[in-house]
Amino acid sequence: MIKEATAMTVRQNLGELLNGIQYGHDQIVITKGGKPVAAMVDSALFERIRRMQTRFDTLCRRIESGYANVPEAEGLGEIDAAVAAVRAKGAMGAQK
Repeated sequence: MIKEATAMTVRQNLGELLNGIQYGHDQIVITKGGKPVAAMVDSALFERIRRMQTRFDTLCRRIESGYANVPEAEGLGEIDAAVAAVRAKGAMGAQK
């Protein structure tokens, strides 16, 4: 279960929150001034997130290298055209 706790609550109840994460599979969103600033998750989920981040970074580097010689304006134009095509296709499907 995803729970929310202020930084002060985390500081005062760290052991209890850690038990909830370890045994109850809780996830804690830590807020400061009413805004989320961090999260506490179990180590298995954190490891999955790290692996996904590594794979994502690798994919981004591959895309960047594939478009290294394409001028930025041309690349952005291609993206805009692709987005417009998908949106038009979606609008046509909604009209049926």
